[in-house]
Amino acid sequence: MAGLSIRERLRTSLARTREKLRLGSGGGVEPDWDALEESLILADLGLPATTEILERVRARGGFPASLREELLGVIRAPSQAEVGAMVPPKVTLVAGVNGVGKTTTVAKLARRHVELDRRVVIIAADTFRAAAQEQLELWSKRVGASIFAGEPGRDPASVVHDGLTSSVSRRADEVIIDTAGRLHTKRPLMEELGKVERIAGRVVAGAPHEALLVMDAAVGTNGLVQAREFAAALRLTGVVLTKMDGTAKGGVVVAVSKELGLPVRYTGIGEGMQDLIPFDAEAFVDALLSN
Repeated sequence: MAGLSIRERLRTSLARTREKLRLGSGGGVEPDWDALEESLILADLGLPATTEILERVRARGGFPASLREELLGVIRAPSQAEVGAMVPPKVTLVAGVNGVGKTTTVAKLARRHVELDRRVVIIAADTFRAAAQEQLELWSKRVGASIFAGEPGRDPASVVHDGLTSSVSRRADEVIIDTAGRLHTKRPLMEELGKVERIAGRVVAGAPHEALLVMDAAVGTNGLVQAREFAAALRLTGVVLTKMDGTAKGGVVVAVSKELGLPVRYTGIGEGMQDLIPFDAEAFVDALLSN
């Protein structure tokens, strides 16, 4: 998708989701409401969001413009306020289950900050999987970030403590903490995230300033159960939805906003390092509804 604008790339990535939607002819003509409801659910907007949105659209009239406005209203509802002024470094903690693209997302976030001439440190707090650290070491070299890694089997909270202490001495602008992938059903591992969060706050005031949950868009609303457990363990500030380009379930953005009350911060629309883009609600809705 090289050479295309972000809006064009987003529209391309949502092609499979858009195929699920049956919006009718537009121009103010009422759609087949049952077919529209089914298509929104198939696109994984989730039943609560679909029901509320369609009730409001039918009451307002003016379809399909009213559908666009209602979708935007749901997506914009969670607070998306940026982190306020602070003494660097800004600390971002990244969490998620195995296989969602978490470690790659960390590298892509680091790349974005490096391109803005910020000093970036990645803390490799996944001490359970040696391959994760090796992968991050390779990525850090590629994107121009520094890395702090702990020994295999070491307590992740201890790694985060030492990594943040080192980052402060290096005068880092951004620190990104990569945590081990974990199943939401494993209570000790979920409690470990809370410990990491507490330790981070003892080293850097207010840290982590961002706690991002990485979700696989292809899992759709089935991932909401996992997300709720992570939200119980961490003070999540947002979601990163990966693999948006390969799924027909892009409507999960709406479900995340409605059912979790969390903003989507970034979406992954490809495998390239440039394919993690800041989430734009208007661009997303327009890409979803465009013909």
